[in-house]
Amino acid sequence: MIPHQTIESIFDTSRIEEVVGDFVSLKRRGANLVGLCPFHNERTPSFHVSPVKGIYKCFGCGKAGNSVNFVMEHEKFTYPEALRYLAKKYHIDIQEEEESAEQIQEKTAREGLTVLSDFAGKYFAEQLFNSDEGKSVGLSYFHDRGFSDDTIKKFQLGYSLEEWDNFTKHALASGYSLEMLEKTGLTIVKDEKHYDRFRGRVMFPIHSQAGKVIGFGGRILSSDKTKPKYVNSPESEIYNKSKVLYGIAFAKNAIVANDVCFLVEGYTDVISLHQAGIQNVVSSSGTSLTTDQIRLIKRYTPNITILYDGDPAGIKASFRGIDMILEQGMNVKVVLFPDGEDPDSFARTRRSAEVSEFIAVNAKDFIHFKIGLLLKETGRDPIKRVAILKEFIESISLIPDRLTRLAYVRESAHQMEMDEKAVLGELNKVLRRKLSQKTGLTEEEAIVVEPPPDFFEPEPQESFDKLDTEYQEKEIIRQLLLFGEEPIKVEYPGQDEGKMEVMETKVASFIISDMKNDEISFSNPLYQKIFEAGSKTLDETRELDYRKLTNHPDQDITQTVIDLIATKYTFSPNWEKRKIRLALESEVLDQHVPHCILAFKAKRVRQLMREIEEKIKDAPTVEEQIEFMEHYRNVQKVANLIDVKLGRTIV
Repeated sequence: MIPHQTIESIFDTSRIEEVVGDFVSLKRRGANLVGLCPFHNERTPSFHVSPVKGIYKCFGCGKAGNSVNFVMEHEKFTYPEALRYLAKKYHIDIQEEEESAEQIQEKTAREGLTVLSDFAGKYFAEQLFNSDEGKSVGLSYFHDRGFSDDTIKKFQLGYSLEEWDNFTKHALASGYSLEMLEKTGLTIVKDEKHYDRFRGRVMFPIHSQAGKVIGFGGRILSSDKTKPKYVNSPESEIYNKSKVLYGIAFAKNAIVANDVCFLVEGYTDVISLHQAGIQNVVSSSGTSLTTDQIRLIKRYTPNITILYDGDPAGIKASFRGIDMILEQGMNVKVVLFPDGEDPDSFARTRRSAEVSEFIAVNAKDFIHFKIGLLLKETGRDPIKRVAILKEFIESISLIPDRLTRLAYVRESAHQMEMDEKAVLGELNKVLRRKLSQKTGLTEEEAIVVEPPPDFFEPEPQESFDKLDTEYQEKEIIRQLLLFGEEPIKVEYPGQDEGKMEVMETKVASFIISDMKNDEISFSNPLYQKIFEAGSKTLDETRELDYRKLTNHPDQDITQTVIDLIATKYTFSPNWEKRKIRLALESEVLDQHVPHCILAFKAKRVRQLMREIEEKIKDAPTVEEQIEFMEHYRNVQKVANLIDVKLGRTIV
């Protein structure tokens, strides 16, 4: 169990822009940083990070939180796992308190699987370096491939002994259950027997973005044709191969720094390029490229360069992957290595500078690559050239951005020696066909898409209560959070009758004391919770720091606080350049804060008046009616006084 003091240290040390920046490519926009949201698919950045406030907020899907929330949401970690991840990142020692048996049992199955996978990774690495079989077979293989010991340790490469249940017996003896071993896929259970999935194989641990071991790839070294060359972990609660990229944990920072991701096919391609100094490289873990993997790369950069060996069949098979990348609005380049070479062999036999130079010189955009490759097969045959063009236009039609499509039309027409207008016309046909398939319109109707019949019909409006206080409550809590420690000058009745005096206090003190003095509570229970939490913090520390509430144990409070203090917009510097001075909200608090509280009270008083009106109607006797009417007149006087203070006209 992590002590409370350590948790506070983790929150205080964590920098939201650094934590999020490990997973999302962020760019400065005013006081905030923006990027593509990692929680939903989008093409225009709506994900904002505020370093000053220590929060993130997506104005597209609504996800919001602090550093710990982000790691929990993104990596699907439990709260303790997220804290340990951040503690490791910021080199904070955790002296955990001893857990009770009940607390140990409460650990989630997911956390247990992650711990087991990490245990397996360490065991396989130990066998590689310390067992006779591991050193003679596994370590020799890695050394023969040119991998240094530092590289082997960096990627946590290992070896699984050629025994039926060596690892399973070791894991069971270490306290792990057979059920967990089966769930991770490390052990195969059949009937009443169980045995290791990986036997006599060098091991490639697969890491999550956070660097946690979540699966394995095992390569056999014998020449036995009856056994598959590679065996991979099956999918589990922690490992989904279509959403994972091999090497992403080691590549993400370099991808952001270089603004490009190199995509290769195999584990050894990634490792060899890393050793050659090219770290912004990942592979699709032995699977066909998926949309989720492309979106994962897009979080860090919009640019992908695919590195292929010279196998023509493999290159043609890659066309589908290129189309998927284009469909996500990304920029694609391709590098072909010489015949008989792949990224692994090329990187092992050249100096680092030669490898980098080769990639830079030979990277071609997908137009020149695809058209050039197809034209080699067709020669000058006009029919085949038209067929190629049609195939190519299908790829262009996938690009979501119109201007990018037009640029590719112009370039492809030039490459194919075709009329640009003819190519554009063919593209429009394809786009109409796709729109027709999507909407059910005919291709002729799809030229101009009419809105559906109910497009202009207004949605049914919910009944609106003009005395609803939601807006005023929200505004009071927002000011309490954002400006709680700001000074404010307020008027209050002086000793002389009719004379007002000015007193300086803090916004938080004024709001909390004023609300408590009038014994007013919020209708929204979450706002009331935040008000009470803020009041308690003010009593204990004499100051109100909203950052304490963004780290509140109650996730509903945390979410609401962040929603209230997050802002999408900032003043443009152009106003200052033109010498136009815009007043900041913090400069008008003297007027704004009391006005909001008065507006809130005005509605609450009129709500009371409405309740009294109902009592007057339902009063069983004339005497009770007269009593309620007197109460009504007294409350009305209070309402009129508030209106005068608000500058409202009383009719």
